[in-house]
Formats: sequence, structure tokens, C-alpha cells
Amino acid sequence: MIVTVKKASIVAAASLIIAFAVLTASVGVTNSAGVYFCKSTRKVPVYGVDTDKKAIALTFDAAWGADKTQGILDIMSEYNAKGTFFLVGFWIDKYEKETKAIAEAGFEIGNHSRNHLNMPKLSENEIENEIEYVNDRVFDLTGKKPKYFRAPFGDYDNKLMTSLEGLNMVGVQWSIDSLDWKGLSAKQIYDRVVPKVKSGDIVLFHNNSDHVLDALPMVLTALRAQGFEFVTIADLVLTEGYTIDSNGIQHRNA
Repeated sequence: MIVTVKKASIVAAASLIIAFAVLTASVGVTNSAGVYFCKSTRKVPVYGVDTDKKAIALTFDAAWGADKTQGILDIMSEYNAKGTFFLVGFWIDKYEKETKAIAEAGFEIGNHSRNHLNMPKLSENEIENEIEYVNDRVFDLTGKKPKYFRAPFGDYDNKLMTSLEGLNMVGVQWSIDSLDWKGLSAKQIYDRVVPKVKSGDIVLFHNNSDHVLDALPMVLTALRAQGFEFVTIADLVLTEGYTIDSNGIQHRNA
């Protein structure tokens, strides 16, 4: 018996195979709550959230110095603004009082590693030790373990992201960098932040940068006038029913 296969059927079958292969390579499930949707299987941290709610997260990395920490808490509280501090382990060890003050003032504490190392260069065990040390120290001082992790230098890879998943934690980057650590003036910091902000953004500051105390009231005043609410990472980031694109933006499932 001779079977005749039409050219159109072959083309259709080939198209289905190619489409399936592309889809398989493009989508990687991280957990039951979220799905990566991008052109590769590279896992990415959260850079921001696609939302209609006029809410943004102001974040402060703390690795060196604490002179301005209480000032930040006072200014933020004056504007009824909440935020998230990502703390390094050796900073916590040196500034236990400030660590407690951050939590007692109602701000969220995130994990910024123990020693501020380049995480992708570490082994899996070293990565977990860096993260778990901070989790344990924060818990000892505040009674809460951090849920969110920000990698030093913003350096991530799949090994780190997989380790975070195993620890039931979420990697968080930023969508707007104030570059305050470069010694920018308050006006320069303002210009890097305020004109660019949109709903769902995560803004990066540092707790001991030269002009953060001068810039912060300017930023808060301008953005409050635009109707923005200042929330913690936990209040902004989606935890279920979302996809995350190749740029690290979360999108709520329809």
C-alpha cells in the first residue's frame, strides 16, 4: 500500500513541532506561583511590577556606615512612607541597635548577603551560608526572617536563583538606580529618580550615601504630589498568579 502525504500536512506538522520547541525553551516554571516567560531559561530576579496601582518601593542597601539610618527612618515616617532595608551580615553584626530600630519602626528588612561578595562566583554551599547567616541574625534580633534577597553588585545567575528558590526566598533587583553612592548632589539624585518613576518601580538608595538625607524629602514630596504610595517590597511584589518577563517585570495572570 502506498501512502500519499500532502505537502501542506508536512508543513503543518513541522510548524507544530517548532512551536512546541520554542515554547519549551521559552518558559520555565519556578514554582506553583510564578512562571518565567522569556527567550531563554535564564532565571531573573524581580525588577518591578506591572500594576495600575500608584505604588512604588523605596529600598536602602546597608553595607557600610549607619550615621544616616535613623535620619532616613525619621524622614520616611514623617511622610508616612514605608520602605525596605537590605542589610549585609557584617553591617548587622556592627549595628545591632540600628537593625532593631529599622524593624521597630515598621520597615521591612531584606537580605543582602553576609559578606557582600560576588555571589555567582561562590559554590552552592557558600551561597546558602551567606544567605542563611543573615536570615538567622535578623531573626535573632527582630523575630522575623527576611523573605527577599538582593545580590551584592546586582549580580545574579541561575545557581543563585535556584538556591533562593530552595530557601523559599525571592531575588529582588531594582528598576531605578539613584546612584547616590557616587556622591551625587541631592538635586542630581532627584533628577535620576523623580522624572523616571512609574507605578510598580523599585528604587535603589543607600543608607549612608552623602546626600540621601537631603534628597529623600525632595523625592518624597514630589512623588507624593503625583499620588504615589510608598510601600515595602512585600507589599509590592506578587507572590502567586504571575509571570515574569525577561526584563524581570512581574505581570499578574489574567
